[in-house]
Amino acid sequence: MVHSDWGDWLPTAVEQSTPAGVAVWYLGCNGFVLKGEDGTTLFIDPYMGTGSPPRTIRMIPVPFDPRDVTEADAVLATHEHTDHVHGPSQAPILAETGAQFYAPDDSLAVARGEEAWDDNYAVDTDQYNEVAEGDTFEVGEFTIHVEPAHDPDATHPVSYVIEHDAGTIFHGGDTKPSDEFERLGREYDVDLGVLAFGAVGNVPDKQSREPKRTRWYNDENQVVKAASDLRVDRLLPSHWDMWKGLTADPKALHHHVRSFAFPRRLELVEIGDRVDVTDE
Repeated sequence: MVHSDWGDWLPTAVEQSTPAGVAVWYLGCNGFVLKGEDGTTLFIDPYMGTGSPPRTIRMIPVPFDPRDVTEADAVLATHEHTDHVHGPSQAPILAETGAQFYAPDDSLAVARGEEAWDDNYAVDTDQYNEVAEGDTFEVGEFTIHVEPAHDPDATHPVSYVIEHDAGTIFHGGDTKPSDEFERLGREYDVDLGVLAFGAVGNVPDKQSREPKRTRWYNDENQVVKAASDLRVDRLLPSHWDMWKGLTADPKALHHHVRSFAFPRRLELVEIGDRVDVTDE
């Protein structure tokens, strides 16, 4: 069961909003809510867990109890890691709203197998949707393209390109730079690109619990390389706030992007913040 540090103000703010285009809220870690002007609401990788101390220690508030979400059309997962597929964070959203769950095969194996959402929560089997690279599907006013991701720590990661009349949003999960990104940069006009950013630090090993040098996310040079290849107008770094030992300062990226044509600007947000994508 999830306990929220912030009560229900954030899901209430999402539900009461009337965006002009697409509103995007950062949930911390790599979680986001997208809401379109017609009311379609997408959750991407929402995670309300506290990690597994002492290996992974959450450094930010838990922004809401997923049982307080009453409006959602879809939950998207980028890969199978617990901070991207997590029953206590995501299954109650599906149960409360009837939203569809979209995820690649190994993520579905966690939801349906290891965590048995349809047995442990009021989730119906027809809410599960398997996706793979090259797929395109519609959720309300959004068109969602499933594209490759390069995350050596995951078994089957994907990225999502989310198109709306107001603009296009890229969510890469925990991807590092990929040979595919130059192609994506040519095929899509990405207005807002979400890429995981963090420090390289010592994290206790899963088996031995001894400190181990760990790089789970992009460093400064990698995140700019990915954003440049994708030709994103606005780069929104994520994940830098989450785990003890891997936190980073996204303001440092101002120095790294200065000489590149893309990204055109940095969009630096903290947990709970909102940015907007409009066609103006």
